Amino acid sequence: MFFRKSPDMPRAGEALPGRDSAIVTAAEHFVFHRAMKGEIPDGFETALFGMGCFWGAERKFWQMGHGIWLTSVGYAGGITPNPTYEETCSGRTGHTEVVQVIFDPDRVSFADLLRVFWENHDPTQGMRQGNDIGTQYRSAIFTTNDAQLQEARASRTAYAERLKAAGYPEITTEIAPAGPYYFAEDYHQQYLAKNPQGYCGLGGTGVSCPIGLKT
Repeated sequence: MFFRKSPDMPRAGEALPGRDSAIVTAAEHFVFHRAMKGEIPDGFETALFGMGCFWGAERKFWQMGHGIWLTSVGYAGGITPNPTYEETCSGRTGHTEVVQVIFDPDRVSFADLLRVFWENHDPTQGMRQGNDIGTQYRSAIFTTNDAQLQEARASRTAYAERLKAAGYPEITTEIAPAGPYYFAEDYHQQYLAKNPQGYCGLGGTGVSCPIGLKT
């Protein structure tokens, strides 16, 4: 019963208590060989993206290459402090699986990140992504400054028009300023670089997004 999965967001009194200390994560990025919790260079920005299972989503962002300083996976948008993967999957933390992207805006624009986000999952499915069902698989963008927030909202409006024309329902993506971000366990970090044949449930709609593609 403790881990009975719920399809609905928990209220504060229903959420699991979590813990005061962070769970153990990787020390170094498996692909970029940088410290996972190292100093962020001046002028770089951070944003969080939830696209369903975070294994495949993280790979999409580190594969962008230029301008991406670091990626990691974790939990955000919920209530429970320092949750574990099992707790998040119970639906009783309120968190969704996210990729944290640290990037150089002089080399890759936030619009470029948004394009990868919109085109590589289905943002109309609510508390699921394909066969992965639960609150932890909901679509989300968590921003770290007002310019990102406004750009994310504008991109949702633009992409919604394309999706509607293609016969898709309304976008359910949550867009909000970022709250606490909790790193996921070591084995989740850069999972598909460590396990190239591992599970990836990521799949887009096939509808192109009319933003990004910085030249």
